[in-house]
Amino acid sequence: RALEVDLRDRVSIEKAAEAIDGPVDGYFGCAGLPGPPFSCLDVLLVNFVGARHLVNLVLPKIPAGGAIAVVASNAAMGWQLELEQLMGLVATDGFDEGKQWCEANSEMGAVGAYPFSKKAINAWVASRGATLITDGIRLNCINPGPTDTAMMPHFVEFAGENIIDAFVGPIRRRSTPEEQAWPLVFLNSPRSSYINGESLVTDGGFFGAVQSGQLDLSKMFDAPGATGS
Repeated sequence: RALEVDLRDRVSIEKAAEAIDGPVDGYFGCAGLPGPPFSCLDVLLVNFVGARHLVNLVLPKIPAGGAIAVVASNAAMGWQLELEQLMGLVATDGFDEGKQWCEANSEMGAVGAYPFSKKAINAWVASRGATLITDGIRLNCINPGPTDTAMMPHFVEFAGENIIDAFVGPIRRRSTPEEQAWPLVFLNSPRSSYINGESLVTDGGFFGAVQSGQLDLSKMFDAPGATGS
């Protein structure tokens, strides 16, 4: 069964959640928006605030032993260094308070609503996973590299082909959607019963190359035509 949901709209989210029958043993949160042409507020609402609100409304229908897996991005790399700021949004209670925080912190648009929203997902997974597990429910996320989904043309137009290619890293190709789906299935499967609050990097080795000094991020963003992401 398919239900249409506008993650920018609290009423739309609540209607969809009410229509979902339980139990929900596995929840996959995969919806998202890139940066432009979408507004900073829309990106933050769809990628984090609205997505979190839908999870919270479905939670009563998830039994012990159930699991939640959501999609972040390798654009969230380094989120741990911004935890204090991220927790300002993560700690908001509900959709309306989260939206108010986003409206009051519009400077996020200057640093990039997309990476900030994905960093918020990582921070939320780490903090919320530690509390949900006491009810027997696991929460994890993946951090994909560039993936050939319907959003990719928007990323290329906004950030530039060279930046997207740089974030591909040593594997030298973009991921397929199926290659990101399997890690999500793994995280929500009973085989992952001791994995919780985890940010799984699924980027073909990009993060490892950066961490080991084989890729220099500063040179990537200084490249001709680079506009950031």
